[in-house]
Amino acid sequence: MESIILFGLVLTLLFIGLPVGISLGLSSILFITFFSHDSLSSVAISLFGAGQHYTLLAIPFFILASSYMSTGGVAKRLINFAIASVGHFRGGLAMASVLACMMFAALSGSSPATVVAIGSIAIVGMRQVGYSKEFASGIIANAGTLGILIPPSIVMVVYAAATDVSVGRMFLAGVIPGLLAGVMLMLAIYVVARIKNLPAEEWKGFGNLIRGGKEAGWGLFLVVIIMGGIYGGVFTPTEAAVVAAVYSIFIALFVYRDMGPLKGQTWTNDNDAPHARVGFNGTVYGVSFFLVWEILSFFAFADSKTVTGGDRALWGCALSLLLAIFYVYKRSSHLKESIVTCLLAGLPIWGRNLSLMLRGFFPALFGEESRKVMLEGTKTTIMLMFIIANALLFAHTLSAERIPQMITEWMLSVGFNWFTFLIAVNILLLIGGQFMEPSGLLVIVAPVVFPIAMKLGVDPIHLGIIMVVNMEIGMITPPIGLNLFVTSGITGMSLARVVKAATPFMLVLMVFLVLVTYIPELSTVLPYSVMGPELVK
Repeated sequence: MESIILFGLVLTLLFIGLPVGISLGLSSILFITFFSHDSLSSVAISLFGAGQHYTLLAIPFFILASSYMSTGGVAKRLINFAIASVGHFRGGLAMASVLACMMFAALSGSSPATVVAIGSIAIVGMRQVGYSKEFASGIIANAGTLGILIPPSIVMVVYAAATDVSVGRMFLAGVIPGLLAGVMLMLAIYVVARIKNLPAEEWKGFGNLIRGGKEAGWGLFLVVIIMGGIYGGVFTPTEAAVVAAVYSIFIALFVYRDMGPLKGQTWTNDNDAPHARVGFNGTVYGVSFFLVWEILSFFAFADSKTVTGGDRALWGCALSLLLAIFYVYKRSSHLKESIVTCLLAGLPIWGRNLSLMLRGFFPALFGEESRKVMLEGTKTTIMLMFIIANALLFAHTLSAERIPQMITEWMLSVGFNWFTFLIAVNILLLIGGQFMEPSGLLVIVAPVVFPIAMKLGVDPIHLGIIMVVNMEIGMITPPIGLNLFVTSGITGMSLARVVKAATPFMLVLMVFLVLVTYIPELSTVLPYSVMGPELVK
């Protein structure tokens, strides 16, 4: 009876139009006040605990990193790299859009951010070469959902916080399913492209592919820092989020220079001598390699007692110097200048750029564009944390009334096994995902289904990936599918047209959901081979 009253309060408040966060929090307070023996002080303790939850502290920093990566020109560089990689296949531009969404998902952890960043560029490009608006919109709406499956994922952080499982294992668990979902979407596009005779881009050679990778490299290296730092034992997922935010700010403002006072200022000018540009580029490659070497070798040898920091730096300097000399040697052969002359001539360019960065450091950090990005990130963080805090209060109320235990006992008594239980979970989440934001729904449902899953022998990491995939599909199902609204906003199409366009590719994700649900190795093989099995307390 208690569970009927509690869920009835939530549904009633939702149907009269109250926001999700308020509905969850208010229903919990009303239930505790009039129907429960629990003290109202538990409300304050629960809400305070949400703000002090160490795992949830990662969310604001991942959102900030996503905001800077979305604002800068990272998306354009990723799309160019994706086109260079798969654009020469039939339907290649559409496949490249999916690949770009996969790469951007690994930077942002957010599905709507992926749709906005990639979709606002890719849809226009597809329309220019003959794709229909509906086809392009349907692809982006579906591919954008990979933003919450490919790590780092904000929704995975929420699940880990709600069930007290490892964020690191969840991130690793999303790698193979995320790649599989992207490949399935690209295969579906290829089949449709062969049937409809969609255009293919011209293959421009491996040189164009390398150039695209080089331009996108600084953005993609964020993935290496996050994943390498976590699994190299250098920092926790929460600390990784802080590092990601700082790195994203630096790349957007000072390396790519897509925003702030340095916007539009290139690293080299047309009036720089050719041999000076060659020398500068050579040293850039050398310095870049040294930084990458130091980070990766630190991850690899952090616990080594034989390899010291000095050893790593010495090897890095030697290899970086060789790389710079080799580049200058190859590029300066037609300039009739020595290698040393080219390297020395590049130093003034370094001085000019370092001077620009120093003078623009504080104006860039506190300028109008940075303030706007931080404000938008703060708004998103407050909205999301408000929902999560109230959802955690709701979960506390469920636990205090032993509602999950009662549901577990009932399901076991009527003969549920792991197979039928996962069917029920998928149906529940697919329906709930149509009406609620993923993070809020996860925090509500996870505490209920988690103990049941443990009783039936379902792996906790496998369950988490199933729930995240359901949240993916929920973001492209009406009436509250967030990706549908975002796609409608950037294309100007009506919501009904976007739903119709997204439905064929959503069926691919439904097939993918079945695979993930009943082939647990897709989710568990990677995290358990690296970190071992998840031990549930």
